[in-house]
Amino acid sequence: MIVKDEFIKKLRSAFDLNIYEVKIWTALLSKGVAAAGELSDMSNVPRSRSYDVLESLEKKGFIMVKLGKPIKYMAIRPENIVKRVKDRIKEKVDEKIKNLENVRTTETYDELQTLYTQGIANVDVNDLSGAMRGRNNIYSQLSVMLNKAKDSVIIMTTEKGLVRKKDLLLSAGKKLKAKKIKMRIAAPINSEAAKRVAEDLKNVAEVKNVDKITARFCLIDGKEMLFMVLDDDKVHESYDTAIWVDSPFFTSALENMFNISWNSLQKK
Repeated sequence: MIVKDEFIKKLRSAFDLNIYEVKIWTALLSKGVAAAGELSDMSNVPRSRSYDVLESLEKKGFIMVKLGKPIKYMAIRPENIVKRVKDRIKEKVDEKIKNLENVRTTETYDELQTLYTQGIANVDVNDLSGAMRGRNNIYSQLSVMLNKAKDSVIIMTTEKGLVRKKDLLLSAGKKLKAKKIKMRIAAPINSEAAKRVAEDLKNVAEVKNVDKITARFCLIDGKEMLFMVLDDDKVHESYDTAIWVDSPFFTSALENMFNISWNSLQKK
């Protein structure tokens, strides 16, 4: 039986199986019921490994042992396997979340807090900054900052950036609005796509059009900022770079300059 390598890779990734497990499993799916030797021949898995692999697949719920002799194995419907894998993953995630929540009530957590508090007190303000590369990392940091906001959020971005961040801004904007935190967004709004995004965001933020400024940054509570340092039109998303700074002096100064420009912008 020939199974394409790309298909095997997808199955390994989706179901967290090794290559022998995938080969034996797909062989059994194509046969329905088969003995270990037959599956070994079909999948090109060494016979010395086939029994271990079949035992592993049985424990994971991918196959069943058929009653009777000689021992044969039965395939299970893929939809049942998907449900089992989803349930197993959910159980593991729920358990990890529970363990993390329990940590908050232990002495270990108190010690972590103490270490951080004592450490941050000795940090020079110049050290409260960092750089990150890759748009996914930048957006993850932006999401964290938006969730921490307590008073105000200011975002200036490009037209492409506004469209890209639509889902992130809508989701965060709803939470900010519920907490009565004001979010202001400035961006070029010329394309139809940007106009639609601006219209969608109107319910959760104040959005204004800006044409002459191409800066990309986010200011939180006048204390913390994330500043993208490269041209959106000239950088690949993998190399996009941002600088995070926790400095009320620097952030509030930039916010004051933003406010001067904001008052002269046209609301969308």
